[in-house]
Amino acid sequence: MQGPAHILIVDDDERIRGLLQKFLIRNGFMVTTARDAAHARRLLAGLEFNLIVMDVMMPGEDGLSLTRDLRRRLATPILLLTARGETRDRIEGLEAGADDYLPKPFEPKELLLRINAILRRVPAVAERGPMPLHLGPLRYDPDRSELWQGDTLVRLTGTEAALMRIFAARVGKVVTRAELVEELGRDRGGAPDPGDTQDRAVDVQITRLRRKIEPDPREPRYLQTVRGAGYVLSPE
Repeated sequence: MQGPAHILIVDDDERIRGLLQKFLIRNGFMVTTARDAAHARRLLAGLEFNLIVMDVMMPGEDGLSLTRDLRRRLATPILLLTARGETRDRIEGLEAGADDYLPKPFEPKELLLRINAILRRVPAVAERGPMPLHLGPLRYDPDRSELWQGDTLVRLTGTEAALMRIFAARVGKVVTRAELVEELGRDRGGAPDPGDTQDRAVDVQITRLRRKIEPDPREPRYLQTVRGAGYVLSPE
């Protein structure tokens, strides 16, 4: 496997999402979280995951419905979590297309064992790299850190390329200005340069990047500002 497996956790309970994310990261996985089915769909449109860990009981579209829909077009393994542990519920989950079914409450170690067992059964999925991100007519290749419009390479400055790498690794998640300052400094191989990467300078670099990826940089569609928090990349 090239690098750690990337797992998507879909659960409407913020506390459970956070606990699972920390536990799986400690055990060597990359982890992205989604708060509901709609959020999961947006992430799946831009990234490829090695495994989806999904709660069944969610408001709006539930985990079974999302599993059925995803299975029509994705081979990504799905592990369902549910408070309903009866045999008929497990059968319903497996019939929907899930690869495994774990009743709540469960021991974290059992979840880890099941995840590893699923990944061993599907090595071809685990070896794939991240899918390109689509920003309207643009395509960003995370493996090569390249931005394309059709067959034309969109040239990015070093800082713009670094920003794209940062946001592509955290699609759908807010990245604060402080995190951008730190990451840009690390990308340059040293401490942040106060003249280049302070909050105001980061805003300037974001503005320049938007000119290259947004249909209308004044009303960003893909690289959005979250007031009081930072920025978030939301590909199609």
